[in-house]
Amino acid sequence: MSRTALRICPLCEATCGLTLTIEGTRVTGARGDREDVFSKGFICPKGASFGAVDGDPDRLRTPLVRRDGELREATWEEAFDAVAAGLRPVVERYGPSAVGVVLGNPNVHTMAGALYPQVLLGALGTRSVFTASTVDQMPKHVSCGLLYGDANAIPVPDLDHTDHLLLIGANPLESNGSLCTAADFPGKLKALRARGGTLTVIDPRRTRTAKLADRHIAVRPGTDALLLAAMTYVLFEEHLVDLGELAPHVQGVDEVRHQVREFTPEAVAEACDVDADEIRALARELAAAPTAAVYGRIGSCTVPHGTLASWLVDVLNILTGNLDRPGGALFPQAATDRTPRPAGPGRGFALGRWHSRVSQYPEAKGELPLSALAEEIDTATAEGEPIRALIAVASNPVLSAPDGARLDKALDSLDFMVSVDPYLNETARHADVVLPPPPPSQSPHHDFAFNTLAVRNQVRYSRPAVPLEPGRMAETEILARLILAATGMHGADPAAVDTMVVDQTLAKAVEDPNSPVHGRDPHEVAAQLTGDTGPERRLDMMLRLGPYGDGFGVRPDGLTLQQLLAHPHGIDLGPLTSRLPQPLKTRSGKVELLPQPIADDLPRLRQAMSERADGLVLVGRRHLRSNNSWMHNVPALTGGTNRCTLHIHPEDAERLGVTDGAPVRVKGAGGEVTAPAEITDGLRRGVVSLPHGWGHDRPGTRLGHASADPGVNVNQLLDGSLLDPLSGNAVLNGVPVEVAALSAPL
Repeated sequence: MSRTALRICPLCEATCGLTLTIEGTRVTGARGDREDVFSKGFICPKGASFGAVDGDPDRLRTPLVRRDGELREATWEEAFDAVAAGLRPVVERYGPSAVGVVLGNPNVHTMAGALYPQVLLGALGTRSVFTASTVDQMPKHVSCGLLYGDANAIPVPDLDHTDHLLLIGANPLESNGSLCTAADFPGKLKALRARGGTLTVIDPRRTRTAKLADRHIAVRPGTDALLLAAMTYVLFEEHLVDLGELAPHVQGVDEVRHQVREFTPEAVAEACDVDADEIRALARELAAAPTAAVYGRIGSCTVPHGTLASWLVDVLNILTGNLDRPGGALFPQAATDRTPRPAGPGRGFALGRWHSRVSQYPEAKGELPLSALAEEIDTATAEGEPIRALIAVASNPVLSAPDGARLDKALDSLDFMVSVDPYLNETARHADVVLPPPPPSQSPHHDFAFNTLAVRNQVRYSRPAVPLEPGRMAETEILARLILAATGMHGADPAAVDTMVVDQTLAKAVEDPNSPVHGRDPHEVAAQLTGDTGPERRLDMMLRLGPYGDGFGVRPDGLTLQQLLAHPHGIDLGPLTSRLPQPLKTRSGKVELLPQPIADDLPRLRQAMSERADGLVLVGRRHLRSNNSWMHNVPALTGGTNRCTLHIHPEDAERLGVTDGAPVRVKGAGGEVTAPAEITDGLRRGVVSLPHGWGHDRPGTRLGHASADPGVNVNQLLDGSLLDPLSGNAVLNGVPVEVAALSAPL
């Protein structure tokens, strides 16, 4: 007999509400939850395939432990014994930073991945931390950290109310949005057009989003920052700068005016391959709109000037008075945010507090570049010990980081490796222990990260839709036990981790004069927490201490876990509103429009005005039925247009003798790959495109469907040397490559 259950979709950043159909313990269908306060019934192909993702037969069901060179099934006790025996000797002999930690993108899509990795890092004390952020979004964190003093204070476009939206390097009709959580992003763009608003898309490819736009600018890849700097110049030159109500909260406007004086539209036009008059029109239209928002994403982050481009997105919003106002770009307020403190100066944001051992890359937001992981393992220096052990949580850097072949070899040289992953994939196959979490239907869900980026304030929570299968272990318990094993507390009750976090958090809260529990007994406060599990008690604590919470009885109508459980479709907390100056944590207490690290990097951008790459350059692409390397093992989400092909313009194909469907060789600084050509006028001349996340052809994995149609790893074309210097983000777009028909020499 079938039943239904509600579940928030964890398969992309849109966080749509789903109604699952369940037969026994198997998810047999998924449709949009029409009563969900955020998504209102919207669903995409990934969400519709929830059951297939959840029930993939290649998902691991028991731990694997390496014995006599082979990974074999083991009990959970045996697995954690092996973890403790493998990690602790490394820490005790070489120090905590000899243990590297790699966190993948799926961590922000699970409740456990949000609650426990930071506890692991704090308890372990390692500085060898790498995440997917440095092949994706770190430039935005860095630019916002420098502007606002908080790397997580990222304003998002007010999609429901703006009159003019300018997207750069973003394709939300395929990605569903990123660093901007919006269920039914396509519908919101269509609604913008329907109410008379304007959509402008800047992208070297004519994406599905670009086809919807009023204006599409096919900029040369990698020149985003130049184009945005020239638009900034026009605002000053034509006296279009108007901060409005922002003016008291901003410093550095005149300094920016001085710094952009050389970035005239005429000076950047050739490098960008965009006519100077068109650049001026972009700036004028932005300034003239009643409300407007500029939004940049991965295409503008994964380029040589990614931090400068991300900074200029906010500069344009600020100079037109569109930051922190309805219809512009606003700061969301999540229900689990910390208790808001009074506005005033903060500690600010610092870069380079330590550096990587080999190439001396500066840390950003506590992380080192993922591109540096291989050399931090395989290269000896006098600067300290190499990484000798690795903890990989929901990460597959062999495919997601540049030069996967080198990292592949480096992982084999480790003394010990543990991977938390549901699959034996290209990275996990190197592990000595693999700890598989259960499928999403058997896990609770709350979007800690994505609610801080949502275009409407709301809060939702899903308990597991299906009971935990016998022999499985909850992901929260897996990570709690991993923390204990890595920090010399192996064998302790895993509930002790949640208790420790609750005790530490409440001990600080009662000492904080801005906290609703200031001056109270932390034990008395803790006794009021509800929830069936440690993670639920932590969620209850965060809700009650948060901006909408009851403050543990201080505000009787405030938010608690019990209130949230009583509203299974979620609670709407209202539209985004103006919040400045409260979010600012800069030392000045103001938006610091020209931070020194930005000013120091601008000469490099000036030099780029005279640079122009000859030959072909490479860009990536995403697909609606994919999310990085996660989903290629699900038949329903591959095939059709979701294929690993090289997109090439007809004129470039004719010049190179490339025919549609024929194999072509692509060569870059890191190696070469062979892929079928797909001739299309959907991208500008001089640009070719390969999708990210493919290359499932290595032996020793257990990905039956993916390995049957493996595609090629686009990141193997990169040698890892190209980074945005401020953020350490890998340069993945605008990279020079050579392309030839397979029969022709490169």
